[in-house]
Amino acid sequence: MINLSPPLSGRDVKKLRVGELVKVNGQIVTARDRAYPRALELLRAGKRLPLDLRGAVVYHCGPLAKRTPRGWQVLSAGPTTSARLDRMQVEFVGRAGVRGLIGKGGVGEDVAAELARLGCVYLAFTGGAAVLAAQAIERVEKVLWRDLGTAEALWVLRVRDFGPLVVAVDTKGNNLYLRQKR
Repeated sequence: MINLSPPLSGRDVKKLRVGELVKVNGQIVTARDRAYPRALELLRAGKRLPLDLRGAVVYHCGPLAKRTPRGWQVLSAGPTTSARLDRMQVEFVGRAGVRGLIGKGGVGEDVAAELARLGCVYLAFTGGAAVLAAQAIERVEKVLWRDLGTAEALWVLRVRDFGPLVVAVDTKGNNLYLRQKR
């Protein structure tokens, strides 16, 4: 099991190979269908995002959470299908400097090749393991862009032993999903 601690460097991700198991310790940020276009709009206009995503690990997830007297408690945090973000994925990763994506189902073949070129790995999380994912969340650090809705907001999460995740696309262009099709 390989432990990753964001922010990740190019060196961190270049060591990873398709099929290896990893866990993440540190900060991850959720983003999905409505957050990607907002982030791209800001980045295209030369503006900053509300947090620095260089070296970040972005989780395709819309957590289910409740507010308690001690802050947010994430009850469920399963991965969402990553391929539905494909039309924005490469530009988002390139402009924001993201080094790792977590989701389920993989990304398109062309997107996988571009992620590899950009030095970004795709880490697959098992669908249906939403409670397992939530148990690895130590705390919610921030919730940004709440106007997009709870599931679509950017959740900045502190995690410990988040995973296991499978390296599904590495920086050499290897793609676990393509291997399985052959």
